[in-house]
Amino acid sequence: MLAMFFWAFVVGGLFCVVGQLLFDVAKLTPGHTLSLLVVVGAILDGFGLYEPLIDFAGAGATVPILSFGNSLVHGALQEAEQHGIIGVLTGMFEVTSSGISAAIVFGFLGALLFKPKG
Repeated sequence: MLAMFFWAFVVGGLFCVVGQLLFDVAKLTPGHTLSLLVVVGAILDGFGLYEPLIDFAGAGATVPILSFGNSLVHGALQEAEQHGIIGVLTGMFEVTSSGISAAIVFGFLGALLFKPKG
């Protein structure tokens, strides 16, 4: 049990280090960094490498932004097997819709409760 927490912390931390290095060393903007990490997660899932990482690191691999890219591709491929080309579009949104909806709702509530800047 302790090893599971350790590896989740290490893998999630490594993802954060990569993101911070993209900010500091590569001088990428937050939008570019976010997009790049989502695409990397999508590519890893496309090659079948993200699921073993989830099995190994648990929440360390499912919480970061790379997991969003993984979810997009995973849902698209799963639905494409069942419904063909139209499944690619519907599968992406079916799997990720709850996360996107939660981000919108909690962002709105945060803006109501606190004084937003900008």
